[in-house]
Amino acid sequence: MSGTIAKVKNSSVQYIARQPILDKAQNIYAYELLYRDSDNNAFPSGVTDGQATGRMFFNSLMFVGVDRLAAGHRAFINLSDESLLHELPKLLNPENLIVEIVERSQNITELVETVVRLKKQGYHFALDDYDGDARWAPLLPLMNYIKLEVEQPIIKTTMMLKKLKRTYPDVKIVVERIETLEEYNFIHAAGADYFQGFFFARPEMLNHGNIEPSKAAIFDLLRCTAKTNLCFKEVQQRVAKDLSLTARILKLANAKAGDNKIEMKSIAQAVVYLGEDAIRQFVRVLALSELGLDKPAELTKMGLMRARFIELFLAPGGDEMAEQGYLIGLMSILDAILEIELSVVISEFSLDSSLSSALLNYQGLMGGALRLALEIEYNNWQEAEAILNAIRPATNKTHLFDLAMQSRTYADDIFAVVHV
Repeated sequence: MSGTIAKVKNSSVQYIARQPILDKAQNIYAYELLYRDSDNNAFPSGVTDGQATGRMFFNSLMFVGVDRLAAGHRAFINLSDESLLHELPKLLNPENLIVEIVERSQNITELVETVVRLKKQGYHFALDDYDGDARWAPLLPLMNYIKLEVEQPIIKTTMMLKKLKRTYPDVKIVVERIETLEEYNFIHAAGADYFQGFFFARPEMLNHGNIEPSKAAIFDLLRCTAKTNLCFKEVQQRVAKDLSLTARILKLANAKAGDNKIEMKSIAQAVVYLGEDAIRQFVRVLALSELGLDKPAELTKMGLMRARFIELFLAPGGDEMAEQGYLIGLMSILDAILEIELSVVISEFSLDSSLSSALLNYQGLMGGALRLALEIEYNNWQEAEAILNAIRPATNKTHLFDLAMQSRTYADDIFAVVHV
């Protein structure tokens, strides 16, 4: 493996932890998914709820998927009140998803209105770390779960638990931070429905590959989406300049489609499919979570060069083919960045069959263009000329030099901007 790719992989590792929530028979009922920013198994200091929500959402929940992270069980995820007010849960399937409202939430009146709307669409909610404060009263009847922390003396917890069970008999009570057998016995006898804590299991660390968008790209998108009338072409052009934004837009479109899988043919198709509201929401949350603090890697630059080269080479075939070529170029390096097989990438992004065959088997004109780009990267000009003669014999070899130079200049220009 080259030093460049190895460096990218080491810097692109994303972390998340999960802790089991058990039922009365001590079987796993659900997992709580917890944000981490390193292999230190603790919530990082200096990170706001909004930042944690955005980073976990786009770096893990969207890329890996809730079902995989929770191993097919229900998943409890903490969302900041800003993210809830933006109705971020709508980007995820409500099945097996429980949205936790964190104890630091404000804007209770607005939260109530949001929860009512989302519950009608099948979403379930939990109030985290309930402390008995009267300000939570409007939310309590809407909750599917209420989570309590073990307090000392333990009778304080058991009394609150029993009061909640009497007042809200349909709400399930989860007690967390159970650390001893004695605490578990008290909580169990008091009538808790579910149990969580170090006594059963500490949070389990998971990690996976990922890549974050550049700060400049996010700001550029913010400017674009701040306009009253959103121009989808502008959005598509800005997304196309950043590999990670491309990946996120495709995953977002796939998530929105749900079981009605769509075959993605271009970035433009995904942008239009998502629609104005989802695009604006996507950009707001990205900005909120301050993704893209790391500068883009050389591997990303190579992807931009490859994408631009294929786009220019296929341009005589029309805009649609050129856009598809650009997408193929970007997708062709995702396996190295995300550390997963290219076939898995293709499956995850529900690519059109013609794009899939081009990426996996170099089939068709687009597959030939990809092979051409790869041979030029390897400086195998003799092989590149042979491919050119096979797929477009009327084109002179000197044209390849021009396209290679244009694509390199294109990638250098973007790279220079995001390094500022």
